[in-house]
Amino acid sequence: MSTANEAAPAPPAPADGYRSVFRVREFRPVFAAHLLSVLGIVVAEIALTVLVFRTTGSPLMSALTFALGFLPYALGGTLLAGIADRSPARRVLVGCDLVCAACAAAMVLPGTPVAGLLLLRCAMAFVAPLFQGTRNATLADILGPGEAFVLGRSLMRMVAQSAQLVGFGLGGLLLTVLAPRAAIALTAAGFLCSALLLRFGTAARPARAAAARTSPLAGMRAVLGERRLRALTLLFWLPPVFVIAPEALLAPYADGIGAGTAALGVMMCALPVGTVAGELWAGSMLGPRTRSRLVAPLAAAGMLPLLAYAARPGVVVVLAALLLTGLAGAYTLGLDQWYVDAVPDELRGRAMTLLSTGLMTLQGVGMALAGLAAEFLPVHVVVTGAALLGTAVVVLLLAELRCAGGPARGPRNETDSAAK
Repeated sequence: MSTANEAAPAPPAPADGYRSVFRVREFRPVFAAHLLSVLGIVVAEIALTVLVFRTTGSPLMSALTFALGFLPYALGGTLLAGIADRSPARRVLVGCDLVCAACAAAMVLPGTPVAGLLLLRCAMAFVAPLFQGTRNATLADILGPGEAFVLGRSLMRMVAQSAQLVGFGLGGLLLTVLAPRAAIALTAAGFLCSALLLRFGTAARPARAAAARTSPLAGMRAVLGERRLRALTLLFWLPPVFVIAPEALLAPYADGIGAGTAALGVMMCALPVGTVAGELWAGSMLGPRTRSRLVAPLAAAGMLPLLAYAARPGVVVVLAALLLTGLAGAYTLGLDQWYVDAVPDELRGRAMTLLSTGLMTLQGVGMALAGLAAEFLPVHVVVTGAALLGTAVVVLLLAELRCAGGPARGPRNETDSAAK
């Protein structure tokens, strides 16, 4: 049996879905660390927003605190991507967690000014894409680049989606019994626990490409220069730009149709609930070949339910449309397999870092564009237009992927035991 200081061989593909992934010894601490980190970030965002607002009395500064969770992603992911391949993965992961723990601890100090709080929030967001990309690349080492990797990635996404729903409620409850700085102290403790889990629960692996000391732009060219890999990357990046439109505009839409705050809260949960349900269905009920075959139809049809917005519907129809769009997100499991098959091993860290960076950055761009369009057009028109344009973009990307050589080489040494 391997120790935590020796890289274990990749396990065979799981035979019974998500349960088999948890049987992999190294995956369990990685999953627990991810859960702690995500909950910590959500709690920190709420507590920091409240702290800044109480200190300044400014809604703008409070909103800026949330925005700073998105803005540094593009810069950090671009400048730091090369580190994911030329440094040992465990060292990178532990180092990022310690940076975030130190930033959170500094926020707790009573004398930290508002400018300092915002700068520390930027620092946490700056290293986040490096952490996420390195962790995702390491998952392929721990689980193997096949079925187990796809299910592991799916679990990570479901945790992130669920943590947003649970974390905001948990953060609100914490702030009824704790001061904001005390809640942020829990975040610091969470990052420290995550660092310990990763340091002592995962194997030490050498750098993926010790000589890969390239400039950030060279790293982007290496990942995006190959036609098929570029098409796959864009297929991850661009659909969320359009899918985010109804979420970004739910508050004004609910106000426009006379829905109350309770209805708004339920509608805000519909898309992430649908996404988690879709991932669970695809991961539990479908095999790798079936998921691969469903990528194109689900991706192409995923935004079509949002066309219901054209009739300016009520709450029930909006809930159904958002839920169906979330369910269609199940195509990402098959897309994960295509992507990991397409990325050379020596580029995996950079590719995963850039993938995370683009996803987060472009969702922010999508929110901003949806808000800008809604300044000039009714919300239901904006969402309908986003659905039409997004569907056209996905169809074009699928056509480009086919021209670039097909979807993928297929699942590696695996059989599809699911019902066809």
